[in-house]
Amino acid sequence: MPRKARQKSESRIYHLILRGINRQSIFEDDEDREKFLQTLEHYKQGCGYSIYAYCLMSNHIHLLIKTGREPLQQIMKRIGASYVYWYNWKYERCGHLFQDRYKSEPVEDDKYFLTVLRYIHQNPIKAGLVEDIKNYKWSSYKDYIQDQGITDREFALGIFQNDKSPALKEFISFMHELSEEKCLDIEERRIRITDDHLKSIIQKQYKIEAMMIQNEPRDTMEKILKEILEMEGVSTRQLARVTGVSANIIWRL
Repeated sequence: MPRKARQKSESRIYHLILRGINRQSIFEDDEDREKFLQTLEHYKQGCGYSIYAYCLMSNHIHLLIKTGREPLQQIMKRIGASYVYWYNWKYERCGHLFQDRYKSEPVEDDKYFLTVLRYIHQNPIKAGLVEDIKNYKWSSYKDYIQDQGITDREFALGIFQNDKSPALKEFISFMHELSEEKCLDIEERRIRITDDHLKSIIQKQYKIEAMMIQNEPRDTMEKILKEILEMEGVSTRQLARVTGVSANIIWRL
């Protein structure tokens, strides 16, 4: 079946999701997250877009942006290609990182704009990562509070009030109102497997201690590692940690 055409936003504002291919992690450490934010900032001037919100999760990214001189498709192509080039170089891997087709929805009015803004900032709470959005380092919420970073704050704050100080107070209050409103999201959330649970799965399924996999013949080791990577919720970094096999070796699989 042909793909459904994207809805074009009359306001030029879009809520976007980039997702790791096969639900894999797209950030292994803080350096990766910093690099992605640097990439967003780098292309702002050239592409002419505004950033109203972002949230970097382990295997997906939420963005709320307004397009400028370039269309949305070209913007996302530039951002994705640049980050993946750097990521593949760092981890000595090749191939795709993001799911081929990013998801997007138009945001046409102030009410839904604020709904999406809050939804993005509350993503880490709903994923069980933090209890308060102020404690999550990798979202644009801190940019609003600290008046710094890559986020264009004025538009969102102006919806509350023209005066910045009371507008910020209303913004904070609104962001902390827990909401069950639904916006564009990934279809399913990644299951998290603890290291101990993964070790027990390996022991039960392969009749071998996790750290002993590295002593198996090369073909056998690679076969086992590939099968484990197919399991829901297992990351490359975690697999390297519990087996003792280099993360670079696992990436090359």
